[in-house]
This record gives sequence, structure tokens and C-alpha cells, in this order.
Amino acid sequence: MTSLTLPDIAAQTRRHATPLDWVGMCGIALPVHIDGRQVAAKADAGVSLVDGSARGIHMSRLYLALESLEIQQLTPVAVHCLLAEFLASHEGLSSAAYLRLTFDHLLKRPALVSPLAGWKSYPVEVDARLENGMFHVELSVHVAYSSTCPCSAALARQMIQQQFQADFAEQTVDREKVLAWLGSSEGIVATPHSQRSQAVIKVRLGPSLEALPITELIDTIETSLGTAVQTAVKRADEQAFALANGQNLMFCEDAARRVHQALRQLQWTSAFRLRVEHAESLHAHDAVASSQWQW
Repeated sequence: MTSLTLPDIAAQTRRHATPLDWVGMCGIALPVHIDGRQVAAKADAGVSLVDGSARGIHMSRLYLALESLEIQQLTPVAVHCLLAEFLASHEGLSSAAYLRLTFDHLLKRPALVSPLAGWKSYPVEVDARLENGMFHVELSVHVAYSSTCPCSAALARQMIQQQFQADFAEQTVDREKVLAWLGSSEGIVATPHSQRSQAVIKVRLGPSLEALPITELIDTIETSLGTAVQTAVKRADEQAFALANGQNLMFCEDAARRVHQALRQLQWTSAFRLRVEHAESLHAHDAVASSQWQW
């Protein structure tokens, strides 16, 4: 039987074809290794198509090259090597290579007071590109926290003061009575409103970093805000969380400034963008603030 050569339609040339900025695949299932653990990720991989006469790229070459991430730690160096392989396999066709990885980073977090602990999931994104010999890699994380409105807290305190004046206007103030009043719903007639909030951070990393500083970045953000959402809790932890909220009253502007100042202290980032979103419990809309440095 005569062996037939399989047709390669993508290799066919076309007259007056238009160059394309990005051609590739999205949503590729891929295991990657983070901090010694295997994580299920989704990959978007692509290259530019600068040869105007080429009909398409060799997508299978990109797909097969991704296998290199299955057998090593995910680092900026590893990503750089992968993108270089993308370009080498498309020599003459492409001048730029791109990779995006999305996955959840799991961290076991202790309770504030009790010995309990539980897992928290942080959405993570790694974006990288190699173009004209220049390599850039950016790390994004989403961090949930609680925010208590300073205005609401002040208004609640004023109402409690007014109630105190009404209840004790004709009485000699007695310590035990005041303590009982403070612990009753008749005394604390108003409470400030809080909301679950989110910080979305993107930092540009140095190309020679030996590891992705995901946990350090998350820790930096949560420490700056002081009110990270909790996992397993007892009543003592819930009370400690209420105290943390009371000591960290913040508008979205306050939260954005806190995170900005904390990120400026990091030595391994050359630029960043941040956005905080407070999912309002008073309004039907959200409060948002953003900032950036050297982007």
C-alpha cells in the first residue's frame, strides 16, 4: 500500500493574509506545581502571527510544549523557557509568545484565638509574554476581607449616646447599671454595617525569581487590611473578628491606600495595580477604589 502524506492545511500560504496579534488556545487543563503541591490549572497559550503569507500557526506545538510545566516547579524562569520554546517552534512565523495560567491557591489558615484552622481558596492568575527579547511576568491574586464603614460606625455611636442620655437622664449613673445597659439591646440600639470586600492585586515580578511569591503576596495584603475573612471559628474567634473590624474601620479609599503602601515595601516587584471593591450592605451598588505604581 502506498503511504500517503497527510495534508497540512495550516502550512499553506495565502496571498494578502493579514498578520494577527494573538493566535492560540484557551482553557487548556494543565497540572502545575506550586510550593511542592500539584494544582489543577487552566492555560491560555498563544503566539503572534506576523508572517502575512501564513494561514495559521502550529497549535499542537504549543500544546505539547506545555508538558514541561508538569514536571517542575512553576517559576518565572520556567515560564520564560516555555515561551522561548513557543517562539523557537514558530521561527519565522511569530515574534511574540504569551501564556496565562489560572488556578486556586489553597492555604490553611488558623483561627484568630481558638486552635481551629481551615482552608481558604485564593484565585490566582499568572500572565507572561515574551516579545522582541523582552520578558514580562505578572502575578494576580484575589483576597477577600471584611470592611466596616467608618461613617456608619460614627452614626451608630451617636445613637447609642443619645439612648444613654434618654435612659439615664433622671438617674444617678451607677457602674453596674451602665454595664448592664451596655450589654443589652435596649442600650446598643444601633450597629455599624460591614460588607464582604475584595482586593484584586496584580504585581510585576522579576524574571529571575526562583519561586512565585503567592503566599507572601497574600500575607502582605491580609496583614495590611487586618480583617481577612475567616474559616473555622468558635465564639471567641467571632468576638476577636468583631474587635478587628472595630479597630480597622475603613472606606474603600482607606483600604486601597493601606494595600498600596504595603506593596511598596516588597522588594521583588517592579510595578503593581490594585483594585478594592466593597460590596455595600447599605446600597445596591458597590464602592470601588484603585491605584497603581510604575505600571
